[in-house]
Amino acid sequence: YRAEIRNPRALITRDEIQQKLGERHFAVWDARSKAEYDGERGNNRHLGHIPGAVNMDWVDAMDRTRALRIRDYAELVTELEAMGLTPDMEIATHCQSHHRSSFTWLVGKALGFDMRGYAGSWGEWGNRDDTPIEK
Repeated sequence: YRAEIRNPRALITRDEIQQKLGERHFAVWDARSKAEYDGERGNNRHLGHIPGAVNMDWVDAMDRTRALRIRDYAELVTELEAMGLTPDMEIATHCQSHHRSSFTWLVGKALGFDMRGYAGSWGEWGNRDDTPIEK
């Protein structure tokens, strides 16, 4: 079975992210745990995060009192904006394998953000020797 990608704009590649790093209206939402983001935990060749990435663990976007539904929209928008993620930006989201960040992509889209999913995620970025990494 071969899935047809109906909206290629929903995805972003490693090359595109590397080209956009440092651009004012581009940001990276790292949906991994703080320990993964900080480079304290992981099974990749290199640990840490994409330079300038903002870390909000995917579970922090869930409402634990409401069966893990998306948290209150206004609350989330306020929190994300305080972290530097705003609706006028192009935001790439990733985790280790784009399973967790698929949820943050959905959250961002529900909030009206311009979201793109990095399917390669840290499984690709953290196992290369030519990708910039911060700790």
